[in-house]
Amino acid sequence: MKLVSWNVNGIRASVKKGFEEIVKDFDADIFCIQETKAQDDQVSEALKNLSGYELYTNSADKKGYSGTGILTKQKPVEFKKNMGIAEHDLEGRITHSEYEEFHLVNVYIPNSGNGLKRLDYRAGWDKDFTNYLKVLSKTKPLIITGDFNVAHTENDLANPKSNYNKTAGFTQVEIDGFDHMLNELNLVDSFRKLHPTSFDKYTFWSMRGGARDRNVGWRIDYFLVSESIWDKVKSAQIHDQIMGSDHCPISLEIEF
Repeated sequence: MKLVSWNVNGIRASVKKGFEEIVKDFDADIFCIQETKAQDDQVSEALKNLSGYELYTNSADKKGYSGTGILTKQKPVEFKKNMGIAEHDLEGRITHSEYEEFHLVNVYIPNSGNGLKRLDYRAGWDKDFTNYLKVLSKTKPLIITGDFNVAHTENDLANPKSNYNKTAGFTQVEIDGFDHMLNELNLVDSFRKLHPTSFDKYTFWSMRGGARDRNVGWRIDYFLVSESIWDKVKSAQIHDQIMGSDHCPISLEIEF
C-alpha cells in the first residue's frame, strides 16, 4: 500500500500546476492533501476530472483558508472529521479515514504565526490532538500524516540556531508538544527512522529569498506510524523534486 501526503497550498492553484498528473504518476492507494484553501464543494469541483479515487474533505468555516482532504482508492470503513472540540473544529484541519488494518489521520496543525502570536493556542491544540489520537489508538494502530508545522530537531531545518525559540515551527513549546505525542502514542517518525543521517532533506521552503533553490528548508511534513505496525513499513521518502507548492510530497509504503 502506498500513501502520499502533500500540503498543496491551495488545491485550485495546484490543479493549474499539474496536480492531477502528479497524483496519476504516484498511483498511490491514498493521497492526503492539506491547505486546500477551498470549501468542500470547491475541492470536489477542482478534482472532478481525477478518476479512480473517492474524495473525503473537511473545509474551514473561513473561506479560502486551511482545509484537508483524502483521496482513496479503497473505500474506508468510516470517515470522520475533526476532534470534537468546538474551538479546534472551525478550520477543517483533520480528516480521518478508518481502514480494516489502521486509522489514517490526515492533519494540518496550526502554525504559531508571526511573532508567535498563536503559540499558546498551538500548545493547547497539540495536547488535545494527542488525547484525540489516544482514543483512536485503543482500537487500531495509527498512521498520522500531514503538515505538523514543527521541525523536530536541529537536523530538520537548515538554520536551527537563528530560528530556535524565535520562529514559528522551531520553538521548544512546539518541539515538546511533538515529543509528547510521539512518546504517549508510541509513534515512529518514518522518514527519520529509515534515513537517520539525511539531514538536508526538507519538505517546506519559504517563498522568499530563493530558499528552495538554495535548499534552505524545513522538514515539517511527516508520516508517523504506530510502533506495533512498524515492521510492515517498506519505505518513506521525501519527493523534493516535485514542484507546485511551497511544500513537496512525502510518501510511505507499507505492506499488510
